[in-house]
Amino acid sequence: MKLSELALALEAELRPASHADLEVHAVASPRTAIAGKGMLVFAEDEASLQAALASQAAAILTRPTLAGDAIPARPLLLMRHPKLAFARAARLLQPPPPYTGVDSSASVHPTAQLGREVSVGPCAVIGAYTILGDRTRIEAGAVLGEGVRIGADCRIHPRAVLYPGVTLGDRVIVHAGAVLGADGFGYVRDNATGTYIQFPQQGTLVLEDDVEIGANTTIDRGALEETRIERGTKIDNLVHLGHNVRVGPNVVIAAQTGVSGSSSIGAGAVVGGQVGMGDHASIGEGVIVGSQGGILPHKHLRGPGTVFWGTPAKPLKQYLKELAHLARLARRHNAGE
Repeated sequence: MKLSELALALEAELRPASHADLEVHAVASPRTAIAGKGMLVFAEDEASLQAALASQAAAILTRPTLAGDAIPARPLLLMRHPKLAFARAARLLQPPPPYTGVDSSASVHPTAQLGREVSVGPCAVIGAYTILGDRTRIEAGAVLGEGVRIGADCRIHPRAVLYPGVTLGDRVIVHAGAVLGADGFGYVRDNATGTYIQFPQQGTLVLEDDVEIGANTTIDRGALEETRIERGTKIDNLVHLGHNVRVGPNVVIAAQTGVSGSSSIGAGAVVGGQVGMGDHASIGEGVIVGSQGGILPHKHLRGPGTVFWGTPAKPLKQYLKELAHLARLARRHNAGE
């Protein structure tokens, strides 16, 4: 792609304009940029800009405030948020995976409907009445149960499993080993015998457009209704979401978080690693929960931009104040006061 075309796509200023025809092909870090390969790097501060200028990158994405007025030693693309622009540039420069068709070892049920340019890898299984949208890729060993519906431009990585009836929107990515739509952990105790009887797990699971699911993450289907992950949400590796959970749009959830059944997470929330949510708890819109935060059952965290920490989770200022009090008490105890 020509640098002028990339600048136009990103709505960036190209400086100097004389480099409009320079070809860029890939993104890199200053350390990994290779001369002659048309690599783009980014810089958000003076130190990273100096590293970028010392690299073998073909061009640099940076802030106008860092560029100054002098003629740059390297072609610059100027944006207020260079890291965001760099991420967008990476998507523009990365070619889509080639269309490979249906591998001869794949098992595709005759009632399944495959859109245009759908690729199915070796030993993948496509169940009855499954619908796959245009340009979707099902990688090696993935299993799609009966009645699964997947939109366009999705990618299901190796060994992922989608249970019957799961629905995915467009541009959804499911990484290796993820399991979507298994039965939820719902049981009713028979006090007379001390045994547990499974509560019906006949709902479904819906992932809306542009959702990404990390490797070995598991999301249960609803019990009688649905579990739903709304558009644009990104979920890390090794996360578990129980039945009837609802996650709003543009949420990020870090690794090893566990969310109990019938809990909810509001739009734009940020959930750190190893957070635990009890059943029927909720995280409100725009709330930030720090790593290893514990949210008790039926507890509701509210306040856009508010940071919660600890177990039980409480506002960060309160958590730090209480931690300081405990530290003072410990020092007094150790001093024999």
